[in-house]
Amino acid sequence: MSGTILVDHPLIKHKLSIMRKKETPPPLFRALLQEISMLLGYEVSRNLPLVDWDIETPVSKTSGYKLAGRKMCIFSILRAGEGLAQGLLDLIPTAKMGHVGLYRDPNDLHAVEYYFKAPDHLDERFNLVVDPMLATGNSAIAALDRIKRAGAKNITFLCLLAAPEGIKAMNEAHPDVQIYTAAIDEKLNEKSYIVPGLGDAGDRIFGTL
Repeated sequence: MSGTILVDHPLIKHKLSIMRKKETPPPLFRALLQEISMLLGYEVSRNLPLVDWDIETPVSKTSGYKLAGRKMCIFSILRAGEGLAQGLLDLIPTAKMGHVGLYRDPNDLHAVEYYFKAPDHLDERFNLVVDPMLATGNSAIAALDRIKRAGAKNITFLCLLAAPEGIKAMNEAHPDVQIYTAAIDEKLNEKSYIVPGLGDAGDRIFGTL
């Protein structure tokens, strides 16, 4: 779909299939999510800018590379975003962290903000916003609205699963934001859950079923 990159890797497909199973317990679910987040992070970070770096190996002097500019910022959309963020921090431990706290109003499904914290100089950073599920898109859109108001310009959105409805809403609201996902599922059901999906990601991560 337009504006979306599907990371179609055999390891991701295998691990995601285990996560989808309703019998998969929270410890295994969390471990698999962390592993997948690192695989997704590898693709998302492919175009990070580099600068030359003079180094010395045990054998001789040589030239290498290091990441250029300010450290990237990983924005976790609470609470489920924490499951993706941890693997990304393991991959890029120097990254800064930002948090957007949102909950879905049960009546109209709109996102309501209750918390926001971010590092400074967002306009100079690569900002990666993470949430396992892109369903209606309401939470992601609200988070991106808030992050842009804080000054962020270079933004990418990363999720585990996406519904066509959520991708369409994101493309309309934030056409400048690239979406990376491990799978594009069939649709949303009457309760706005992704089908076939994997249930409520936050509940499955934290065992609050």
